[in-house]
Amino acid sequence: GGGFARYATDAEWRVPHFEKMLYDNAQLVSLYSHAYQVTGNALYKRVVYKTLEFVNRELTSPEGGFYSSLDADSEGEEGKYYTWSTEEVEKILGTDAPVFTDFYNVTKKGNWQANKNILYHSVVTAPIAKKYGFTEAELQSKIDDAGMKLMKERSRRIRPLLDDKILTLTSWNALMLKGYLQAYKAFGDSSFLEAAVKNAGFLMKHAVGNNWALTRNYKNGKSSVAGLLDDYAFTISAFIDLYQATFGETWLNNANKIAAYALDNFYNPSSGMFYYTESKASKLILRKMEIDDNEIPSSNSEMAKNLFFLGHYFANDSNINRAKQMLANVESNLQSDIYFHSNWARLQALFATPLYEVAITGDQYNSRRQELSLHYLPNIILLGAKNESTLELLESKFVTGQTTIYVCRDKVCKLPVTEVSKALVQIEK
Repeated sequence: GGGFARYATDAEWRVPHFEKMLYDNAQLVSLYSHAYQVTGNALYKRVVYKTLEFVNRELTSPEGGFYSSLDADSEGEEGKYYTWSTEEVEKILGTDAPVFTDFYNVTKKGNWQANKNILYHSVVTAPIAKKYGFTEAELQSKIDDAGMKLMKERSRRIRPLLDDKILTLTSWNALMLKGYLQAYKAFGDSSFLEAAVKNAGFLMKHAVGNNWALTRNYKNGKSSVAGLLDDYAFTISAFIDLYQATFGETWLNNANKIAAYALDNFYNPSSGMFYYTESKASKLILRKMEIDDNEIPSSNSEMAKNLFFLGHYFANDSNINRAKQMLANVESNLQSDIYFHSNWARLQALFATPLYEVAITGDQYNSRRQELSLHYLPNIILLGAKNESTLELLESKFVTGQTTIYVCRDKVCKLPVTEVSKALVQIEK
């Protein structure tokens, strides 16, 4: 059925804790999309598509918001929805059962509990294909067809409970929005962009106030709870990504306005860091600051990256300097324990390596953007427009009747080119 379970409960990583969380799936979609850009490995593409099929089927509301999680239990039993007996598989698949049971390690006695099988398989499929006289592609097609039959049967079972809270602009929805965008960039599938844009519209309608303050939760048609720093950090980040995927300047301007609100209401100039709670909403004796990256990046590390990118997009050196100071504040932590500061390390890499502003202008700006986005380019910011823009980085870059690509660094551009292949040569990876 696609989608990632929350964690494994055994040393071999075969037995999941069957709960499926939105934020896990969101970040793993981004990871596998990037991995595909780097390697071209078809397995990574398959993982992305299957995961997003799961998200669309199980965790997406009619309005385009994303639900929080799907429980591990159904009928009071963990994993009951997902496990199979040999008899069930044989009844559903008939003569195709042997190849399916070999592929997914299904046994008569059960590979997990008595007469209960978890469908897990090895990445190495060649021996099974050879055993049954298939090519690996034919084997995968056969397994996919069999899987659809089991999915149809599974749909008759009692589903695990759905946590239908929509954690609007917290990490969760915004991270999933980013996941869809990374998948769109990697594969060019317009359905991924459509889902992302629909979710962004949902967030603007239900969670962004007229003064750019955010609310945190949405359920039964009502938004509630004042936003916390992670709501702001990941929404800003998602809207920046949405600009890079569409060149719709409204999204970039929205990100900048939300960031301005966060600076006014969460930022502590003395420490150079952001509080987790808003100044006027907090009645706590002590306002904490979220610094360490854990299962999701910390709100401060993501805000620092946002300020870095917005500083470059809007030629705002103050934001870039704030990001630099935030990074300096955690430098010793990063050096001693990078595993809990990995998002900070990404920001450090942006400061330590050349950052290129890649501007695309002209009638074919969108197709050139799509072609460039197929590549993994972590050290660029993308911007573009057809014939006009309010962004300083796009000034004087429009050539009548021509689509032009400018690769720039610190606003100093190399010779303009018209082909993506030539622009890629100018970008030092």
